[in-house]
Amino acid sequence: MAIKRKPSAEAGKVAAKTAAGGSANISAEVADAPAGMGQLDALKRLRIVIRAAQRHSSWVEKQCGVSGAQLWVMQELLEQPGLRVGELAAKLAIHQTTTSNLVEALVKKSYVLKARDQRDQRVVTLMLSEQGQKMIADAPKPARGLLPEALGKLDTRGLAALNKGLQALLDVIEQVDDGFGMQPLPFTM
Repeated sequence: MAIKRKPSAEAGKVAAKTAAGGSANISAEVADAPAGMGQLDALKRLRIVIRAAQRHSSWVEKQCGVSGAQLWVMQELLEQPGLRVGELAAKLAIHQTTTSNLVEALVKKSYVLKARDQRDQRVVTLMLSEQGQKMIADAPKPARGLLPEALGKLDTRGLAALNKGLQALLDVIEQVDDGFGMQPLPFTM
């Protein structure tokens, strides 16, 4: 399904220079490119990233019958049974109400169980059912989704550079709602 791409020779040089502690002089390389090519290259890369994540989420849903976001919920509960909805929302970096909706759908499918805390009956904890454990064991990987998994593989410097570039892009977009950052991508729902 996925095509492995080899990094370009130039990307390898930049990565090697950056890893060696040098600063990759990307601005000089961009200056040599024809006008508009930098923007078009960035646009193409954004499309590739979004479509790869979209394809993975669609594949997950076809393989196991839950959305990518629901599978991520299940992965978190597999690793840490007994989470509360608020704790789960923090792990997914989404709104608590969105998390509640994801959990309710999984409860209806009998993949997740809710239990009242013995010490404080106001507290509801979440865990996978036996059926949920079996489903996630057979589910496509990465269960957290393509983007969270890929971001987790970046080193600190690469992640900082990506965040800086994305912030620069957000800074020039006129109408930005920071609340969008707490919503799953639509195709993962």
